[in-house]
Amino acid sequence: MASDFKVSMLASSSSGNVTYLETPEHKILVDAGLSGKKIADRMAQIDRSLNDVDAIFVTHEHADHIAGVGVLARKYGLDVYANEQTWVAMAPKIGKVNPEQVHVFEPNQTKLMGDLDVESFSVSHDAADPQFYAFHHDNKTFAMLTDTGYMNDRSRSMLKNANTILMEANHDYEMLRMGSYAWPLKQRILGDKGHLSNEDGALALADVLGNQTKQVFLGHLSPENNEKTLAHLTVSDVLTRKDLGVDHDFFLHDTSASEPTRLQGI
Repeated sequence: MASDFKVSMLASSSSGNVTYLETPEHKILVDAGLSGKKIADRMAQIDRSLNDVDAIFVTHEHADHIAGVGVLARKYGLDVYANEQTWVAMAPKIGKVNPEQVHVFEPNQTKLMGDLDVESFSVSHDAADPQFYAFHHDNKTFAMLTDTGYMNDRSRSMLKNANTILMEANHDYEMLRMGSYAWPLKQRILGDKGHLSNEDGALALADVLGNQTKQVFLGHLSPENNEKTLAHLTVSDVLTRKDLGVDHDFFLHDTSASEPTRLQGI
């Protein structure tokens, strides 16, 4: 039977991040890191409309995650969820939002929304108070982890044996090391409050994959310091060497900065 719990990564890269998630009762976005028009276009590509979306869950205040938050909140009347420190940091960047649409959702909490339960968890990134989410519906879980320098114990517990996982594969270490970025920026990306490399993401996945895990998406790739094929091959190789059944027990999918992934069941 086809699942009624579905997800599409509308965009996932260092230049913009938007995830769409639906259940029978809810249609939500996680982050809105593109313009409102681009997000509307991506929604149309998966045969969905922003008119039906009811909420945005924000992970942190960096531009590639909040560029369209204010516009969408005002145009479509969407509820916006973020923790208090993230609200303080992003408020000057997104413009006025109706106070009735402003919702504080602190880290390491659970929100019950009818047929959808949402768990928030803190991550290590150079933002005010970054957090990511695990979504539960009908005994299925979609969990996401990008924008972190390492996977902490709480993150590990949220992703463990999730049915569908979005995992960061931000950069190839050698491409970043030899690339044109200034050294302080390279240090930031490589640090504990930076981003997971292809290999780091693979090792994190090896810790959390379980019998229920059927889909893994590689996300937040850097266009300057990574390539889709390289990320896929690196992660696949690491997991295969650990005797994990890539494209047998679970499927490894790519994401894109320019087009959404297929809307599919979790």
